[in-house]
Amino acid sequence: MSFFIKLLGTGISLLAGFAGTKAVDTIWEKVTGRKPPKGDKDDVPTTLRTALTFALVSASVSAVIQVLANRGTQRAITRFAKTQDIV
Repeated sequence: MSFFIKLLGTGISLLAGFAGTKAVDTIWEKVTGRKPPKGDKDDVPTTLRTALTFALVSASVSAVIQVLANRGTQRAITRFAKTQDIV
């Protein structure tokens, strides 16, 4: 069952990462009035400052999501182990 919880934690982490990416993109567009720099060929050229700022914000949100997902998974594993001992 521990494998199932780890797999579930990975799935939750992926979904949270996807939602975080969409949130950062939406907030970036509302704050700056431009689409986020993604490196597409059709993209409007951006300054280095803009690209680095976006990268910093995206990486920060990603790191927070990863830490929270890992902590949540560890709590679930611990809680599951305690309930198995009781049963």
